[in-house]
Amino acid sequence: MAVLICLIALKPLPLTAPEPAPVPSSCDALTFSENDPSQLARISVCNLLLRGEMADSRGPNILRYREELQKFYAPDYALAWTDSGHPTGPARSMIDELQRADLKGLSPEDYDSSRWEARLHALAFSVSPTALANFDVALSLSAMRYVSDLHLGRVNPRDARFDAPPKHLGLAAFFRTRIVHSADVKAAIEQLEPGFTRYHRMLKLLPAYLALEREERENPHPPLPMVKKPVASGGTYPGTALLDQELRRLGDLPVDAPSPAPSHVYSGNLVQAVQHFQRRHGLPDDGRITPETIRELNVPMKTRVTQLRLTLERWRWLPGSLHSPLVVVNIPEFQLRAYSSPPSEREPAFTTKVIVGKAYTHDTPVFVDEMEYVIFRPYWKVPASIIRDEILPALRRNPDYLSRHKMDVVSSSGLFEVRQRPGSGNALGLVKFVFPNEYDVYLHGTPEKALFNRVRRDFSHGCIRVQDAEGLAAWVFRDDATWTRERILAAMNGDRTLQVNLPRHIPVLIFYATAMVDESGEVRFFDDIYKLDAALERALASAPR
Repeated sequence: MAVLICLIALKPLPLTAPEPAPVPSSCDALTFSENDPSQLARISVCNLLLRGEMADSRGPNILRYREELQKFYAPDYALAWTDSGHPTGPARSMIDELQRADLKGLSPEDYDSSRWEARLHALAFSVSPTALANFDVALSLSAMRYVSDLHLGRVNPRDARFDAPPKHLGLAAFFRTRIVHSADVKAAIEQLEPGFTRYHRMLKLLPAYLALEREERENPHPPLPMVKKPVASGGTYPGTALLDQELRRLGDLPVDAPSPAPSHVYSGNLVQAVQHFQRRHGLPDDGRITPETIRELNVPMKTRVTQLRLTLERWRWLPGSLHSPLVVVNIPEFQLRAYSSPPSEREPAFTTKVIVGKAYTHDTPVFVDEMEYVIFRPYWKVPASIIRDEILPALRRNPDYLSRHKMDVVSSSGLFEVRQRPGSGNALGLVKFVFPNEYDVYLHGTPEKALFNRVRRDFSHGCIRVQDAEGLAAWVFRDDATWTRERILAAMNGDRTLQVNLPRHIPVLIFYATAMVDESGEVRFFDDIYKLDAALERALASAPR
């Protein structure tokens, strides 16, 4: 029976804007001497914050950061980034970080990258109080934007359908204690970044993709010819020379591999390179040149860089408290990884394929929670919508439908419901992993093993089917010597339902990344099956700066 498991009700998550920070009604209370430029500069800093706007800035409105700026400059509004009219060492290091923001997957222009040379030049010829104040507040504003974006992400994750606990960062305290007097600004900022290995691996690969994007922009490449039907090894393809060049450029064909003979015959190293490319892009790796393979090969490098940047943004949303042991499901990859050691240190101890919610109708939600218990031989309570849309029509065709599928109509709290008895044919398989959440989503086994042979695996009503449920159970109970593999199998194949509460809850991350660096250090790209990349791009485009 091809059944779909559970429904999810995505609820709107209202967000309220923070109250504007209190600011002084005027700067008249500050004392100054006309002969002391630094004191006059303090008045200018105060007035800039009072006015809430900087004309010469990528984002002239500073209201979003005014509360932190007020705390940073309190109580006397003294300049933080200059000494005797000259930029300090930390100021120059901070500007260097802002101008290299693209290496973090951010846009340097969001932090006034192109304006800093002119500002430094102007400061060299004018140390007027106004010029000093403008430079100081501009750098504080850009630096706060950058550090906030790097640590928290550029947008609220809930605006992009990621239900993550809120993160906070005291910008004023961070800059006062860790940056303005730092001998190593870069290192201080890096401590705020996510600790996940895959995040840092992606950062290492990003410069190469930025270079490919720049090269493609400056020297546009002709697209590979499309095929009407698959071309297998030994077949004819008119774009073999272009294909060879593209696969070398992307790293799927070694640069020192022999070049193909000047013909249109598709064979040899090219076939192996296409297989490698297909594996990295979520395609069947049969080595045939298919329309899907050509479409992926013709994706602009700008799009690939965007996928990397969006994934880096999502890594930054994750709570710093997320720790091992940890279960991570990446929806577009259809893959589960379980980490026994801190994910910043080691590779997953267990991996398995998964099936996720059907795109467009039953998207699996993206969120963070904790696994609390495991149920062996679970009952399946059939959701009302599946009863209405699938079971009732089946009963009209076959009155024996319920008995054939070992389903019963039972009374619960005065209401009738349909549930399926435990067993090998149960839609949840023989084990269920529960992390209670508002979506009623969980991990579970399944009797429909053939679906795991598909490359794209979005078939469920929102819950996540696990190919190797037995292996996941063994990993969950790995630290309990009483739960041997034999005992797990006995519980799965026994004659009663058994709930086992976990003495220590296990964090579960249901993630969404269309780019991921695998265990071998290669980057893999996946389809945006839920269009969440597109939604995040829109959120980023409309985000206030």
